[in-house]
Amino acid sequence: MIEILDQTELPRARQAGALVSGILQNLKSRATVGTNLLDIDRWAQAMIIDAGGESCYVDYAPSFGRGPFGHYICTSVNDAVLHGLPHDYALADGDLLSLDLAVSLDGVVTDSAISFIVGEARPAESVALISATERALSAGIAAAGPGAQIGDISHAIGTVLGEAGYAVNTEFGGHGVGSTMHQDPHVPNTGRPGRGYKLRPGLLLALEPWVMADTAKLVTDADGWTLRSATGCRTAHSEHTIFITDDGAEILTKP
Repeated sequence: MIEILDQTELPRARQAGALVSGILQNLKSRATVGTNLLDIDRWAQAMIIDAGGESCYVDYAPSFGRGPFGHYICTSVNDAVLHGLPHDYALADGDLLSLDLAVSLDGVVTDSAISFIVGEARPAESVALISATERALSAGIAAAGPGAQIGDISHAIGTVLGEAGYAVNTEFGGHGVGSTMHQDPHVPNTGRPGRGYKLRPGLLLALEPWVMADTAKLVTDADGWTLRSATGCRTAHSEHTIFITDDGAEILTKP
């Protein structure tokens, strides 16, 4: 299903995006050395409920997970890249943490992810991974607009990631959002321009480039949810929800 929002629904989408962005930035500021992933999940839960929002994750039980997810946010550390299930782990200096959050507010879902390094250490590989996903995300957003096609976005993202030296996995990528978290169209992180669904004003898309340092192969953790790099290398993930306007794309989850 592909939902197209009316322009009158844009204010609600903006509020939902601001909520997700605000929660992620709050959690980033509180995620210091020694912070437990379960505390991050509890903080996210409190902020979602206080704002009158609804979690998209707690009852989420897709075919690829050992559902329901049962938590409010994905917390992926180091070699974990997607769907990181919060667990009893205290963050260490230099850990690369990715937080992925989707919330429904007043009937509109927005979805965003950030990656950052905890503490004072700045491992060069981690800095490069994060930078590549952020630049790829910016390129994908720049390629989006009315009349553009999904392949244009995918090509822009994949070009940046490839030029940075990373192999691209296409098992998971961006997607439509609206009244639910995962909708069509699927937005792979690499592709050919001029192909796929043609974007229309009112379309909500979550674009999410993610990479692993030296592999494109994923393995599923024993928890049934967390996806890790097959080689144990570090990973990074960046995501924004955008609203296709009459003349471009508006980032709803920008800090």
